[in-house]
Amino acid sequence: MTKIGFISLGCAKNLMDTEVMLKLLTDAGYEITPEDTEADIMIVNTCAFLEEARREAIDSILDVAWLKENRGLRGIIVTGCLPERYRDEIMKEMPEVDAVLGVGSVHEIVDAVRAVEAGGKFAAYGDRDSAPLGGERVVTTDAFAYLKIAEGCDNRCSYCAIPYIRGRHRSRTMEDIIEEAKSLDSLGVGELILVAQDTTRYGIDLYGEYKLAELLHRITEETSIPWLRIMYCYPDKITDELIREIRDNPRVVKYIDLPIQHVADTVLSRMNRHGGAACVRDAVNRLRSGIPNIAIRTTAIVGFPGETEAEFDELLEFVHEVKFDKFGAFKYSREEGTPAYDFPDQIDEQVKQDRYDRIMAAQLPISAKINARRVGKVLDVIYEGYDYVADSCYGRTQWDAPDVDGMVYFTLPEKKRPEPGTHIRVKITETLDYDLRGEVVS
Repeated sequence: MTKIGFISLGCAKNLMDTEVMLKLLTDAGYEITPEDTEADIMIVNTCAFLEEARREAIDSILDVAWLKENRGLRGIIVTGCLPERYRDEIMKEMPEVDAVLGVGSVHEIVDAVRAVEAGGKFAAYGDRDSAPLGGERVVTTDAFAYLKIAEGCDNRCSYCAIPYIRGRHRSRTMEDIIEEAKSLDSLGVGELILVAQDTTRYGIDLYGEYKLAELLHRITEETSIPWLRIMYCYPDKITDELIREIRDNPRVVKYIDLPIQHVADTVLSRMNRHGGAACVRDAVNRLRSGIPNIAIRTTAIVGFPGETEAEFDELLEFVHEVKFDKFGAFKYSREEGTPAYDFPDQIDEQVKQDRYDRIMAAQLPISAKINARRVGKVLDVIYEGYDYVADSCYGRTQWDAPDVDGMVYFTLPEKKRPEPGTHIRVKITETLDYDLRGEVVS
């Protein structure tokens, strides 16, 4: 039996594509192995959003190519964003690769594997604007599960390659999403995380209006999943209905991921971000006044073409003023094919690094102060696993999303560990920069 190995790179949306491919291959009778050295065929599902992601993808392909040359690996299949973005280049520049699938063709993975088994080559790209949405999958996360509610993006930010990779925005039907949520509920997941390139745009193409609030309500009505979380929201689409649903629905965590990217109107205009600085401020104010105890996570880009010191200082001052609960920064990455690639006044890399360091240094004491408020409180923590290096269990509060936010480390009173996804009461005793430490209470 042919053994298949996987390397999945990039975001949660990419991970779900990997999970769809896993389901298709297992249904077709293939054995999945976690050990690269045992695989007959390796599949590398790639990200190509930023230069750093492309480097990681290429390095991973080259690592797998070494296995092909030295350990008897029979074939390499590259899927996802890298072959979608560079359709004519992957197999030409990397002859070790035997098959490629673009983001619109992941459902053809079985055909690709069979072609490679037969010693042939295979390439499929499909139409990125009409690729299948969703599909049965093998869930690879334990405590939580991601649920993709839409694909593609219509926002056309000047720095972003996503529309050229993932295509136009397409919402899944509400019925389709709820059926998948019910399936995940039957697995016992402790948290459901709704994702898309822009979750707040959900429904506008199918129903003529934003439907994220209604979707959250219906999922809680028709499943028993304890926590629902939404990621990738846009400030200009935060409706009053969405604020009320987050506030009034006890199973929707009091957390929102709201990437602002900048706050200087001049920069936002060059970025082609909708709404401007007034919209950003209004969204933050409405969320905080409308939802007590909400945690707002955001990201910003520093070093965008033409960003002056005064424009950066405006962003830095905004971070000091607003005191975001969670904050991350990115150095602008010049991406071929995007309008911003050809903008004048590209910023020197050292200046980008300096601005990145300064803005992250500004956030550290803000995060420390916010974490300090948790000390002495008993919080609901979703158990995720055990860290053998730290000799400690770990999990997250409702104010922390996986992979991007902090953790809670704690010791259980008995040796028996709960199932991932179990909700545990933990009294916070200590802060650790962005993380917390505590002890379980009965």
